[in-house]
Amino acid sequence: MANAPVQRMSQLMAKTLRDDPADAEVLSHKLLVRAGYVRRTAAGIWSWLPLGKKVLANVERIVREEMDAIGAQEVLLPALLPREPYDATGRWDEYGAELFRLQDRKGGDYLLGPTHEEIFTLLVKDQASSYKDLPVILYQIQHKYRDEARPRAGILRGREFLMKDSYSFDTEDEGLAQSYALHRQAYQRVFERLGLDYRICAATAGAMGGSKSEEFLAPAEAGEDTFADCPNCDFAANTEAITYELKAVDAEGVAAIEEIPTPDTPTIETLAAFLEVPASATLKNLLVKVDGEIVAVGVPGDREVDMDKVEAHFAPGTVEMVTEADFAGRPDLVRGYVGPQGLGEKVKFIADPRVAPGTAWITGANKAGTHARNVVAGRDFEVDQYVDVVVVQEGDPCPKCGTGLKLDRAIEIGHIFQLGRKYADALKLDVLGQNGKPVRVTMGSYGIGVSRAVAALAEQTADEQGLCWPAEVAPADVHVVAAGKALQIELALEVSEKLRAAGLRVLVDDRAGVSPGVKFTDAELIGVPKILVAGRRSGEGVVELKDRKTGEREELTVDEAIARLTA
Repeated sequence: MANAPVQRMSQLMAKTLRDDPADAEVLSHKLLVRAGYVRRTAAGIWSWLPLGKKVLANVERIVREEMDAIGAQEVLLPALLPREPYDATGRWDEYGAELFRLQDRKGGDYLLGPTHEEIFTLLVKDQASSYKDLPVILYQIQHKYRDEARPRAGILRGREFLMKDSYSFDTEDEGLAQSYALHRQAYQRVFERLGLDYRICAATAGAMGGSKSEEFLAPAEAGEDTFADCPNCDFAANTEAITYELKAVDAEGVAAIEEIPTPDTPTIETLAAFLEVPASATLKNLLVKVDGEIVAVGVPGDREVDMDKVEAHFAPGTVEMVTEADFAGRPDLVRGYVGPQGLGEKVKFIADPRVAPGTAWITGANKAGTHARNVVAGRDFEVDQYVDVVVVQEGDPCPKCGTGLKLDRAIEIGHIFQLGRKYADALKLDVLGQNGKPVRVTMGSYGIGVSRAVAALAEQTADEQGLCWPAEVAPADVHVVAAGKALQIELALEVSEKLRAAGLRVLVDDRAGVSPGVKFTDAELIGVPKILVAGRRSGEGVVELKDRKTGEREELTVDEAIARLTA
């Protein structure tokens, strides 16, 4: 990077824009387009222009340096992949509509890689035959492909994106734990060097499978993840991963079930108002279909069902809401008046842990216009399975210390998994152990969203004027601005060459016929950490140095400015 040629804006293939793109919803989308870093090619597909490519390359470099530092070896595997390995693990079907599928001219099935567990597993199966070949960590930085239903937010949620994915291979669970810890530490160094504010949160494994899983989340309003952060202890988790202990209560003094007429009360709101009780005293029973079979989901009436949690629980099954047609074929299910005490064996009943044994509820009586009170879990109905399925709310007790949780939006920038032997089992990855017998390998999978990190940085560091990059990520170390006159352009180019010779990366605005106001606005928008202006005192050899982040300015001689910037 040192001694790279000075980048002259008069020759730069990028145009800044005064107005936000019409389809832009989030700050990073607006600013990265306006500042000439990226351009939309199609929905969810982006082209990186010269300035954007420099920032992207800087993120790649930092990731690569920290991965190399833990002994990981870089490879590059294909993005066009055969179907067979994904059939072996079940993910050809599990991925559903998100998977880009295609056929070659002979009718063979292929996919564009959304992630590469299967292919890395086969690579190690081909290359490693003995325990002496392990442990090993392999990684790549490569484009991934997912057919997002609603690509949005610029490069935050695209159909093609750049990702670092790495995989560890060990013969023992203790080795996997160590590889996981190495990645966790490396990720902390990566995000600290990038200048990102982040949290490490407990997470669900989802379609990846495996046991332990943690996300690295960057707090930002544009984030699609919601995470809970405890203000009193170190607990932090994606809300989808929060679980609560099941605590049974004594129901000995609860009266028998009593049916009560409740006309025109098919919703929790109408029921609570009619009976003059809080919604929390009622039991909500949501009906869904899982692969065509009806399942009831029970939660307290004042809580919402988190469908992401329901879908994750039943994955890879398909979860759908019931329809009018489903009720028409099931006279035992009365819309708006369903109660678990009447479901019997015909409908599976799952419930949130808050519906614990001994808790008493007001719920549907399975008759039109009728509810029942004193319906006790474990006495009057059985729960087939307890699953955390409610939407976590601000102030819910921390599972670790009981303090009310704070909720924030965040961008997922990294995710690490202890996969265990799921993929090794499916693809029969064994090596010979010390005793000469086959040993099944255990794996970890670790991802960093490289292109997403660029957007996360833009979201976190931008201000009212534009982008404001941390020094190690910025497309240049200093942005030299020639206010406009020939003498000023001459001085700007001279200073730029001296800075380049001193090892700095330099962007110089040498455009002729562009007003000083436009140049200053563009410098703020582009967001290089230091701005050096050759302005009205250029004839005296005096320039103005501005810190883009703090806004501090000072006038210096050219030699003083160079000394300050290269110190």
